[in-house]
Amino acid sequence: EVQLVESGGGLAQPGGSLRLSCAASGFTFDDYAMSWVRQAPGKGLEWVSFINWSGSSTYYSESVKGRFTISSDRAKNTVYLQMNSLTPEDTAVYYCAAEPSAIYVGPDESEYSYWGQGTQVTVSS
Repeated sequence: EVQLVESGGGLAQPGGSLRLSCAASGFTFDDYAMSWVRQAPGKGLEWVSFINWSGSSTYYSESVKGRFTISSDRAKNTVYLQMNSLTPEDTAVYYCAAEPSAIYVGPDESEYSYWGQGTQVTVSS
């Protein structure tokens, strides 16, 4: 059974930090690039960050560049998103998603093979 399980969400104060994890199982992790995609209340999906299978290439949306860092531990089949300097605009459900071509960055659900169930991040004082 394919699973992507996110964890690490919660409530943070503005300026604070959270670290999200996404544990993958049931498929060959090395065959996929991984992205984080988020959905704020009442809004559509927004792509946040990408990492390729080797970890040698990472990309970020302009809204999080310089504040968020994506990384992966292939031995643990886990992808992380370190989020610093959080603002209320970062409040969203964060999803990790697996993409087979390793060239797509974006929010189109049809481009991804697998999605996690999401983890809620709320930034509020």
